[in-house]
Amino acid sequence: MAAVKAAIHISDVSHLDQVNDATAASLSLYATRLPTGLDGHNGRKIIPKFMVVGHRGHGMNILQSTDKRMKAYKENSILSFNHAANYPLDYIEFDVQVTKDDTPIIFHDNFILSEENGKIVEKRVTDLTLDEFFSYGPQRETGQVGKSLLRDYDGTIVGWNVEIDDHSCTLEEAFQKVNPCLGFNIELKFDDYVVYEQEYLVHVLQVILKVVRENAQERPVIFSSFQPDAALLMKKLQDKYPVYFLTNGGTELFDDERMNSLDEAKKLAISGGLDGVVSEAYGIFKNPIVVREIKESNLSLLTYGKLNNVPEAVHAQYLMGVEGVIVDLVQEITSAVACLKTGDEGVEVTENTDKIELSSLLNLVSQVMQH
Repeated sequence: MAAVKAAIHISDVSHLDQVNDATAASLSLYATRLPTGLDGHNGRKIIPKFMVVGHRGHGMNILQSTDKRMKAYKENSILSFNHAANYPLDYIEFDVQVTKDDTPIIFHDNFILSEENGKIVEKRVTDLTLDEFFSYGPQRETGQVGKSLLRDYDGTIVGWNVEIDDHSCTLEEAFQKVNPCLGFNIELKFDDYVVYEQEYLVHVLQVILKVVRENAQERPVIFSSFQPDAALLMKKLQDKYPVYFLTNGGTELFDDERMNSLDEAKKLAISGGLDGVVSEAYGIFKNPIVVREIKESNLSLLTYGKLNNVPEAVHAQYLMGVEGVIVDLVQEITSAVACLKTGDEGVEVTENTDKIELSSLLNLVSQVMQH
């Protein structure tokens, strides 16, 4: 086995800043980036391609953040998508909902907020027609002013103010206007706290599928969803595009047990014939043995979350065998990942990689997780 192995098993290490060579060696049992039996040459092994995905395009908006990068471009907009294309991304991820009049639109939040006559008005996005949805925020025609667009952060209402704004868009527009170099990771967005009838889910998925089939052409497409039945149904409705089940890895609990852990996500993906799992990054650090189990089940594994904006955390996942990360800091993370790559076919890693690097990664990831 190669020396370049890493697995951060938090339950086994009370303080990751105390990792020594022996601990690093034991943690390596969970590594999957270098599978047994993979032939190498001249003391080197070839690592599969590691995918980087732009979260909501160039990155999600955190409007209350003091970090200007988190509010540079309007998330989930054509402008954000095409700016993301300036960096070596494989895909962009965005959220698709279907309006009351059956148009797939790109918007993350379940509710849209505005101020009308001095009062905050909240409306469910899927209860709006397309024209009503487009009436919020920047408008398409010069001189027109839309309704104010606000956002709720844990009870605090803030204006949706970004440095470079853009109007909302439909899924069809994204296919037509976004640089074709980018694949689409389409999150099938549903409210985690609503119980949906199967008939409704099927209808929504078919509306989305129609747009994809008519517009995707050669663009790679991945579907994903936190809604377990939506993921299962999408796999039954078509077999051309991969379908992933999204999980927060147990960082938040729901009535539906299938949504409450990485283990449950793995079971659902296997039983439903899905192609992979997308986990909150904290989930795989807390339960790294599942990474190997997922890969041994012939499933792909991607991650999302704030940890993916930390290069050291991304590097650690790369070593663990995670196959891709969804990130907000597109420029920084694509640059960091480029340092791991030597060509389009993969990454070469020497047998003698210093274990001190592994210990340092564990230390840094631990410190980030504690804050």
